[in-house]
Amino acid sequence: MDVGLGSASGAGQLVVRTPPADIATAPTDVVTGVWQHHKATFSYYGITSLFTCDGLEDHVRQILLHLGARRDAKVRASGCPGPYNTPSHNAWVDTDFYALAPAADAAGSDTVKARWTALDVTPRHPDFMGDGDCELIQEMKDFITKNFSLRDVEYRTDCVPHEQSLDSFAIKGQALRAVPSKSNASIG
Repeated sequence: MDVGLGSASGAGQLVVRTPPADIATAPTDVVTGVWQHHKATFSYYGITSLFTCDGLEDHVRQILLHLGARRDAKVRASGCPGPYNTPSHNAWVDTDFYALAPAADAAGSDTVKARWTALDVTPRHPDFMGDGDCELIQEMKDFITKNFSLRDVEYRTDCVPHEQSLDSFAIKGQALRAVPSKSNASIG
């Protein structure tokens, strides 16, 4: 995998390119995947957007599900100061979830049907995202790229403190997601 960082404006940008062998599978082809367990923590520090711990938990969980995490994903935020549900500049986010990875053995009993699908995260898509989410997406960069099966990913953030800029972030590429079916729906 080829990972490159850089930007003409100096903002954080990550581009992940997969090896040519992955090109053989078209985005519409069904492949086999296996659910891998992930427990990961990341810190959020926002200058422009403040979250309550509850709000941050809900928002991060929505992002995980959009990226292809199984529906039983758990998110817990801590470290929000002050009285209950006070907006905070920073918090620790603990996650416990399953995400698909390509299966090494297509005949394994724990495999599920999966598909490489278009991934698009911007201030306008999916509908729960907004202009103020740039710092969160910037803080989640390593977390997302290490815990999800992604390919041909372009990860861009151009966050400016104290400003909500239009189109300040984008994650585009392909994510491995379960094919909806009765058997996958029972675990996913």
